[in-house]
Amino acid sequence: MQDLSVIVKAYDVRGIYPEQIDAATCEALGVGFAEFIRSAEPETTEVMIAHDMRPSGPELVDAFTRGLNRQGLNVVNIGLASTDMMYFASGSENKPGVMFTASHNPAQYNGIKVCKSGAAPVGQDTGLGTMRSVAEAFHRGEVPAAEVTGTSSTAQMLDAFAQHVLSFIEPEGLRPLKVVADTANGMGGYVVPEVFKHLPFDLEVMYPELDGTFPNHPADPIQIENLADLRARVSEVGADIGLAFDGDADRVFLVDETGAPVSGSLTTALLAKATLATTPGAKIIYNLICSDVVPEVVAENGGTSIRSRVGHSFIKQIMADEGAEFGGEHSAHYYFARNWRADSGLIAAVMVLAELSASGGTLSELLAPLKRYSASGEINTRVDDAQTVIAKVKAQYADSEQDELDGLTVRNDGWWFNLRASNTEPLLRLNLEAATEDAVAQRVAEVQAIMTSA
Repeated sequence: MQDLSVIVKAYDVRGIYPEQIDAATCEALGVGFAEFIRSAEPETTEVMIAHDMRPSGPELVDAFTRGLNRQGLNVVNIGLASTDMMYFASGSENKPGVMFTASHNPAQYNGIKVCKSGAAPVGQDTGLGTMRSVAEAFHRGEVPAAEVTGTSSTAQMLDAFAQHVLSFIEPEGLRPLKVVADTANGMGGYVVPEVFKHLPFDLEVMYPELDGTFPNHPADPIQIENLADLRARVSEVGADIGLAFDGDADRVFLVDETGAPVSGSLTTALLAKATLATTPGAKIIYNLICSDVVPEVVAENGGTSIRSRVGHSFIKQIMADEGAEFGGEHSAHYYFARNWRADSGLIAAVMVLAELSASGGTLSELLAPLKRYSASGEINTRVDDAQTVIAKVKAQYADSEQDELDGLTVRNDGWWFNLRASNTEPLLRLNLEAATEDAVAQRVAEVQAIMTSA
């Protein structure tokens, strides 16, 4: 078994196949997840499992299934799926879920996302740590098998998932928009056509072939270079909108009709407004690196905004605690209460298309009132001691409004920034927003000078 300290992360399991994650490791992790679930949910007898298009997926699923079966849990394998489809399976069946995917990571990676029944999130402190420690004990021969071995079966969830996505909009009145979707050889190529065949859009899918080697470009749309083909195609064919899905299709980025990328913050604001139109007074969650336009739009539309740390487990927990309807992150994760508080790129995409249809105009026109600020994007700086650097920046801005909800956030008249340490690398992540691009450049240089000063 491989070293689990390398691959068990804050929110999931992820590593290079087979050097870091292989069949033996996954069988042990299956045992670990089974024991965690048996403790957390004693009445649970069955687990839903799925995988993306990476070539190692079926082998690793089989190994994990052996671990679950060994500990007496039955397994329902739904086969190929996007991550949000696995969340749907877990939520609709009210059973724990396991998804084999490395999301947007390069081809040599694979990984595991897990959730409790009802798609409830599991992170390092809420189950992954237990899963790891039991797997290590199993490797040492210290975990006895259950008296009765579990069974394995298969199920088809794609049709039901598509209908669930469609339930978030009213198909009547949709305009016949031209849509280009770049699925980057990822799971979007599997789920997007199934949803869109029920809608009146002219859909073109780029790179629809499921190929976990990603022969055309990486499936990581947060990197602007990976949007180049979509932006060019949208302009070339005169499309109304471009949709860029990541490898496991739980995130979506937008490109407007001019080929310009749309930030996750603007999409969050647009979806928040749409949510408040159907659920007046709703609570909306946003993470603290989202643009100020998000809480402004929520307030303007009669909602209550709640600021969160970065990360899906925090947002889902706050949504549950507060009864929130929607949550959004600048990284293009969008969470819906009616989706068991799980994120879904497809639900976000169809809701945006419904808003665009209703507007009667272009996407850039629809978003124009939301383009109030300029942002730096996430700037990573390698440092030897992240906390020392943060303390130095904090002291420099001692007269400014500050909070430490997640890293350090500093607010001044007309601009703000957040500085956070990476969970996995010796990096500091800087996000800064100001009124203009020139102001952003000036303030970024100012903060970076403090960070790098002796």
